[in-house]
Amino acid sequence: MRGPLIRGNGWKWLLCAPALTVLLLAASGPLLIVLVYSFLSPGNMGGVVWEFSTEGWFRVFFRRDIFEPDLVTLNHAHLTVFWRSIWLSFQTTLICALLGFPTAWFIATRPPNTRTVWLFLITIPFWTNLLIRTFAIQEVIRNNGTINTVLLRLGVIDSPIQMMFTDFAVLLGMAYVFLPLMVLPLYAAMDKMDFRLVEAGYDLYASRLMVLWHVILPQVKPGFIAGSILVFIPAIGAYVTPRVLGGGRTMMLGNLIALQFGQGRNWPLGAALAMLMLIVVVGALIVYLRALGRMEGERRG
Repeated sequence: MRGPLIRGNGWKWLLCAPALTVLLLAASGPLLIVLVYSFLSPGNMGGVVWEFSTEGWFRVFFRRDIFEPDLVTLNHAHLTVFWRSIWLSFQTTLICALLGFPTAWFIATRPPNTRTVWLFLITIPFWTNLLIRTFAIQEVIRNNGTINTVLLRLGVIDSPIQMMFTDFAVLLGMAYVFLPLMVLPLYAAMDKMDFRLVEAGYDLYASRLMVLWHVILPQVKPGFIAGSILVFIPAIGAYVTPRVLGGGRTMMLGNLIALQFGQGRNWPLGAALAMLMLIVVVGALIVYLRALGRMEGERRG
């Protein structure tokens, strides 16, 4: 019994070897290089000098005075970008959840033969390049865009509303881009939901709010958690949307990392910022796995 079992597991590992090799070389390898770069010294014209240094990690949170290097203060610029990235990502996740829930509910309650059509419509934005979708939002909210043109012609405003190059523009763009990533997991959770429990709640004279809170939301909670992870992780590292809609005024963590590897020519600092973003993402995944584990424990209990 033992020999065939070992041989069977050996074949499984052999079949997984190509995928594991690609993951090791294409994912773990570059991450290891970035980690090593974060502990090196910056070169004069970019690149790194192979001398161990923690200056990159130090400058993530602190800064030295130009004239008095011993004078150390908090790096408020980096902390502001870091907080803005987390806050806008959280707001994007919340907006996608509020808009995605009724959308997924609408699709899940359609006749089975029409659900495929609605899901097809949800996935259409993925057919278009992210940059093109971002420019589409720009055409809507710029000073002579659709919204301002309509409001001016209706006499609601006297001058265009400045929406471009603000946190609002970045938030709107990210919510538009990542909304399908919230709808699909919610629909998958609702598709498995037992709608007989909803009918039982109404039969017991529960109000719509009580049925929503005590019957529907507990059943679709895994969809909310999965959708939140799928939205929050790419949002915190977004580069194209903040770059186009923020115009450099609303910088996020992804833009700051690119700046250090580009114009800043400080690769160790950029690598340290990239590893910091990775730590935040891993923290979010740990929260997701723990929440999922608690839900599985509650179901078995």
